[in-house]
Amino acid sequence: MSTGIVAVIAVIAVVVVGGFVAGMAVNRRRRARLRDRFGPEYERAVEAAGNRRSAERELEDRERRFADLEIKPLPGEVREQYARRWARIQEEFVDRPEAAVHDADELVAALMRDRGYPDEGYEQRLRDLSVRHGRALEQYRAALEVHAVSTCDAATTEQLRGAMMRYRTLFDDLLADGGPTGARRS
Repeated sequence: MSTGIVAVIAVIAVVVVGGFVAGMAVNRRRRARLRDRFGPEYERAVEAAGNRRSAERELEDRERRFADLEIKPLPGEVREQYARRWARIQEEFVDRPEAAVHDADELVAALMRDRGYPDEGYEQRLRDLSVRHGRALEQYRAALEVHAVSTCDAATTEQLRGAMMRYRTLFDDLLADGGPTGARRS
C-alpha cells in the first residue's frame, strides 16, 4: 500500500472515531440534562419505554409540547387567595380528612387550570407537569393514589395526612413557579 492511501485511511479512522466520541459526549450531556430536568420522572419514563433512547425522545417531546403551552404566573393577589384556600382545607382536615383530601385535589387541579395547564386527561396532565415539576410529580402521584382509595372510604387517617402533605408539595411548587412559557413569552 502506498503511503498516501495509508494516510487517507488513518484520517478517515480518526474522523470516524472522533465523530463517535463526540456523539457519545452529546448523548451524555443530553441524558444529564434530561435527568436533571425531570428528576425521578426520567427513570419512570425509561422503565415505561423499555429503553433510554425511546424514553429520552418522549421526554424531549414533552419539552416541545410544554414550550407551546401558555403557562403563566399568577398575580400576587391570586396567589394569596390560593394560599388562604389551602389554609382552610388544612383546617378542614381535623374534622373531615377525606373531604379535605378531595378538596385539596380539586384546589390543585384549579391551580393548574389557572396557570394554563390544559385539562386533557390524567396521563397528559402528568406528562405536562413533569416538564417543570418533575420532582414534585412523584408526590402528586402518591397523593392521587390515596385520593382514589379514599373515595371508597378505605384510606386510613395517616394515609390521608400523607396525601395532604404530598398535595402540598405540588401546590407549593405550582404556586411559587412564576415563569411564563409559550408563544407569549416576554
